[in-house]
Amino acid sequence: MDTQSLQAFLAVADHGSFSLAGEQLHLTQPAVSKRIASLEDQIGARLFDRINRRVSLTEAGHLLLPRARQILVMVDDSRRALSNLSGDVAGSLTMGTSHHIGLHRLPPLLKRYTRAHPGVRLDMRFLDSEQAYQEVLDGGLEIAVVTLAPVPDPQLTVVPVWVDRLRFVCAPDHPLAQGATPPLTALSAHDAVLPGPQTFTRGIVVDTFARDGLAVKVALSTNYLETLKMMVSIGLGWSVLPESLIDDNLHVLDIEHLPIERPLGYLVHTSRTLSNAARSMLALLDSERTALSHGDTDRTS
Repeated sequence: MDTQSLQAFLAVADHGSFSLAGEQLHLTQPAVSKRIASLEDQIGARLFDRINRRVSLTEAGHLLLPRARQILVMVDDSRRALSNLSGDVAGSLTMGTSHHIGLHRLPPLLKRYTRAHPGVRLDMRFLDSEQAYQEVLDGGLEIAVVTLAPVPDPQLTVVPVWVDRLRFVCAPDHPLAQGATPPLTALSAHDAVLPGPQTFTRGIVVDTFARDGLAVKVALSTNYLETLKMMVSIGLGWSVLPESLIDDNLHVLDIEHLPIERPLGYLVHTSRTLSNAARSMLALLDSERTALSHGDTDRTS
């Protein structure tokens, strides 16, 4: 099996589309189809069913999928290991991050990194934290800088760098804004706008209420914190947002409760051979963590 055919197979499987796979690989749809046909000839089995424009994996396709990922990860690891021998910090670094971290935490670090290592081509991918976790597990990302899961996967090395303090907020003219220090029970009676149900942040908030025997009435959801901020500011409900996003358009609710915090940091696969470019990025993130632990709050906010 050649790696190009396996890459085409994974792209079609991930997107459920030959045309979208072609866009990802910068190939025409016929070229993708040719690679899949070649792979099917090699293994002697059909990998995809094509019914009414829908593309789905066959039994053979499901069997090959995890093995194809493993093969490509091993090939990439071998290339990185050989490239690392030179000691050069160059090549490509495939890195995922959430939109919030990418906007509010990483820019100063990325600026320092690109100045120190101009030979590295950064392949930055903006994903939900949960999706980035899975991409690292599947081998699609070398590093992810995201909101950390409450229970990390044992296959991952997870290192916290920052702590986001989340504050309860509402619109200045929201009924909750009229009280001095409303309890959690007051919030439970009003609509909330929160990140999606599968997000780590949503889980942190819901668990906080559940520990007090309370439920959260979620009226609207979005995984973009800037959009949540807008929805709160026009009175669609209360929410929790990082302090860095709060401005005069929001009213901070001084809730009688311990602060809600979420850890932000990086993760890599324990079995992956990291490139010199990735190791240099991790060193920069570690220096940031060390500086913040020593009280140097002027680095990033």
